[in-house]
This record gives sequence, C-alpha cells and structure tokens, in this order.
Amino acid sequence: MRGYNIWRPLMLILVALLTRTLVNSVCLMFGMSANSASSVAMIGMIIAALVMYNRMMKQRRK
Repeated sequence: MRGYNIWRPLMLILVALLTRTLVNSVCLMFGMSANSASSVAMIGMIIAALVMYNRMMKQRRK
C-alpha cells in the first residue's frame, strides 16, 4: 500500500462525472432528446476516463 495514491482514482471518477454532466447539458441545450443526450454523455464519459487513465499511466512510467 506504500505506492498507492488515493487521489488518482478520485480524480478519474470526478473527471468522468463532470464530463458526463457537461456533455449531457450541452446536448440538451442543442435540442436533443433526453435519451439521446444521455447516450452521448455516457460515450463522452468513457472517452474522457480512458484519456485521463492513459495520461496518468504515461506519467507513472517515466
């Protein structure tokens, strides 16, 4: 447990949820239906989480 950093998983979850909220709001503002906006927001959340995870792992390898 010595090398475990509690902030990395929390930051990953926070960025994913904020991205989902932002994308959902923008899609609804542009007139998408609630179901479509939710689906697009979920895809955006997954992409943001993967990008952030890859960036964190790159910094860790160096």
